[in-house]
Amino acid sequence: MSIFKHAAEILESKVNHFLDNAEDPAETLDLSYEKMIANLQDTKRHLADVVTERVSLENQMAQARKAADKADADARMALGANREDLARAELAQKQSELQKIASLQEAHDTVAAQAQKLTDYESKLRDRIEQFRTQKEVIKSQMTAAQAEVKVSESLTGIGKGMDDAGDAMRRAQDRTRQMEAKAVAMDGLMASGALSDPLDSRSQTEKELDEVRATSGVDDDLARLKAEMAKDKGTPGSGAGGA
Repeated sequence: MSIFKHAAEILESKVNHFLDNAEDPAETLDLSYEKMIANLQDTKRHLADVVTERVSLENQMAQARKAADKADADARMALGANREDLARAELAQKQSELQKIASLQEAHDTVAAQAQKLTDYESKLRDRIEQFRTQKEVIKSQMTAAQAEVKVSESLTGIGKGMDDAGDAMRRAQDRTRQMEAKAVAMDGLMASGALSDPLDSRSQTEKELDEVRATSGVDDDLARLKAEMAKDKGTPGSGAGGA
C-alpha cells in the first residue's frame, strides 16, 4: 500500500467519522431529552414562584382579616363606652380591611388558578418525558443492534473497512514466504556444497567430508552390531523358557 493511498484512507475515515457524528440519531435523541429536562426544570421554577406568590397573598389576607376583626371589636368597645365617633372610625378601618381582603382574594384566585395550571402542566410534562426516555432507550438499543449486525455483515462479505486490501495483503505475505523458503533452500545447498561455510567452523572442506564419512561409518557399524546381537539372541535355544 502506497503512502498516498494510506493517507487517502485516513482522510476518508475521518470524513466519514465526522459525518456519522454530525448525523448521529442517538445523540439527537439525547439532546432532545436534555432539552425536555431543562424545560421541566424551568416549569418547576415558575411553579415555585407562583406558589410562593399565592402563599404570600394568603398571609396578607389572614393579616387583613385579623385587622378587620380587631377593628370590629374596638368599635363594639367604643360604642359600649358611648364613643360613637371612635366606633365609626374603627368600622371605617374595618371596611378598608375588608376591601383589601377582597382585592387580595381576587389576586389569590388568579394566582391559584395559574398554580394549578402549572401543576397540571408539570405533571403531564413529566409523564411525557418519561415516555420519551423509554422510547429513546428502546430506539438506541435497536440502533446499536442494527449497527452491530451491519458491521458483522460487512466483515463477512468483505465490505468492511480494510477488507478490500485483505486479499492483496495475503498474497504479498504468501509471496514473501515462498521467497524466504526458496532462499533457505538455496542457503542449505550452498552450505552443503561448501560454497558457504560456517564462520565458527574452522575445518576445511576435506575435513568436513571425512568427518561425515566417519559419522556415517560409525552409524553403519552400530547398526550391524545391533542386528548381530538380536540375531544371536533369537538363535539361542530355551532363552525364553529358562527363567521359568
